[in-house]
Amino acid sequence: MSDSIKHECGIALIRLLKPLSFYQEKYGTSLYGLDKLYLLMEKQHNRGQDGAGIATIKLDIKPGHRYISRYRALGKNAISEIFAHVQEKFANLQKTNPEKLADSTWLKENMSFTGEVLMGHLRYSTQSNNSLENCHPFLRQNNWKTRNLVISGNFNMTNVDELLEQLFELGQHPKEQVDTVTVLEKIGHFLDTENDALFSQFKKEGYTNVEISELIAKNLDVATILRRSAKTWDGGYAINGILGHGDAFVMRDPAGIRPAFYYQDDEVVVVTSERPAIQTAFNVSIDDVKEIDPGHALIIKKDGTVSIEQFIAPTVKKACSFERIYFSRGSDASIYKERKMLGQLLCDSVLEKVDYDIKNTVFAFIPNTAEIAFQGLHDGINSYVRELQGNCLLHRVDKISDEEMSNTINIVPRFEKLIIKDAKLRTFITQDADRQDMVAHVYDTTYGVVKPGVDTIVAVDDSIVRGTTLRQSVLKILDRLKPKKIVIVSSAPQIRYPDCYGIDMSRMGEFVAFEAAISLLRQRNMDHIIDDVYQKCLFSQDLDKEEVVNYVKEIYEPFTYDEISKEIARIITPSDINAEVGVVYQTLDNLHIACPDHLGDWYFSGDYPTPGGNKVVNRAYMNWMEGKNARAYFSA
Repeated sequence: MSDSIKHECGIALIRLLKPLSFYQEKYGTSLYGLDKLYLLMEKQHNRGQDGAGIATIKLDIKPGHRYISRYRALGKNAISEIFAHVQEKFANLQKTNPEKLADSTWLKENMSFTGEVLMGHLRYSTQSNNSLENCHPFLRQNNWKTRNLVISGNFNMTNVDELLEQLFELGQHPKEQVDTVTVLEKIGHFLDTENDALFSQFKKEGYTNVEISELIAKNLDVATILRRSAKTWDGGYAINGILGHGDAFVMRDPAGIRPAFYYQDDEVVVVTSERPAIQTAFNVSIDDVKEIDPGHALIIKKDGTVSIEQFIAPTVKKACSFERIYFSRGSDASIYKERKMLGQLLCDSVLEKVDYDIKNTVFAFIPNTAEIAFQGLHDGINSYVRELQGNCLLHRVDKISDEEMSNTINIVPRFEKLIIKDAKLRTFITQDADRQDMVAHVYDTTYGVVKPGVDTIVAVDDSIVRGTTLRQSVLKILDRLKPKKIVIVSSAPQIRYPDCYGIDMSRMGEFVAFEAAISLLRQRNMDHIIDDVYQKCLFSQDLDKEEVVNYVKEIYEPFTYDEISKEIARIITPSDINAEVGVVYQTLDNLHIACPDHLGDWYFSGDYPTPGGNKVVNRAYMNWMEGKNARAYFSA
């Protein structure tokens, strides 16, 4: 993606189903869980560049001994920092008492991070305050094991204000107005309620307090706690949690917006945000890794019993299509096929845009995430050429001339690595002009490939959000090759609306498609629509979220898809380049053909999967009208 955006976080959960001694004997290490957690996090590093954290819980530890360990770090090297911190303890032990490293009982009793339940989190912040305090996992502590709670997740809630009000009514006073705190305290409240009910029950039955602690741990109904906690949540989420005594869970939102995959055998239960991470770390096939269904939770009891429980009624599945287009790694088998199909489905539009002039067109991609879609376009163009050659050579009634035969046989599409992304340049010069010049050189190009004044360059990108990098860098660099025309091809449809479920696309003014629609309205003296939509959005703020509709759709209604694309091309074209610039976008219909199981397309269509989404998009439009550079929702 030429325009960098932050997006969904990543989760990892491991539950070892055997004693640590089993892994020592079979795999030669009692740190098997930590090793696998590190692999799972590194294989999902793409999901978190702002920070990371881990937590572990030891089962059946005697009173007075620490059983919860947590460590968090900031920055793109957070994973390395965390595991360096953890491994330092064992490295020192290796030097002083190496025999202890093979003693799993001693390790569990004396060394931190040697628990049977392990959690990892990778963070992409969707707010500017990226502090260590905001890094997951979050911890809610208590002297009662069964009241301790550790959570982390990949989520955004659209109705944080409503959830906060509910906590106030319960008598709580959360320290922050962010969704992570509200989720932690909401689950924590009903965890306390369940503990209180069980304590009262067992006390009446004559058990001692020590006996009651064990009975509560055994009888806690995690599914009921989650049902009561999530009853009023509005958002997209994959949340994992561990209770202090060892129960663990992972819950997925009712629309399946955020991804969650799991694997289970007789040794381990694993959950991650991306399937290939499990496949690689545990060397299992794609069929062995399952998806947690929307509205369901994977629950692992302390005794190792695993179940899938529905905690909220599933709605129409709207799994995030941006996961398939850009966010998740392309090493997933189905994602790889889908991205190739996205490229292939663009062939007809691209060929039309270049007037079917294969000979004088150079096909390229904008590094690096568009490469798979480019492969799909590559296959589609080659198929078109083969069909063209077949029709010309095999299905003609009249005799073909030698020259025409030669020209037909020699049609060879030109696919080149034309655009190169340099290592991030340091913009240490403070003057704006110099800084902009440095930004313009983020990309470089391959010289000597394009025929000046003759060739058209087709450059595939996976999506266009703001168009800033295209305008400031890519198009200027390509224009140096003196092409006749430059066509930017987006494998995603036009991004028209903000996201409120995890992607950092929350301000209307950030979208070049919105900028284009507003520009067209003003050019055609239709400014009244801009004001009318604002008034409707204002009115909608007093409605219950279930009654709100997306009024921002009216901004786009007067124009065709092609009209918006042409205006985008005009907006992103620098004033000082010579080449004509065109833009080709994927259609919504083709997106759904390529990604049939991931129909969440609200950022393209404006059809939000939860009522809170409509409220957020209207608030985002109001912020734009009022000149407020702020998100339309609260998030950590």
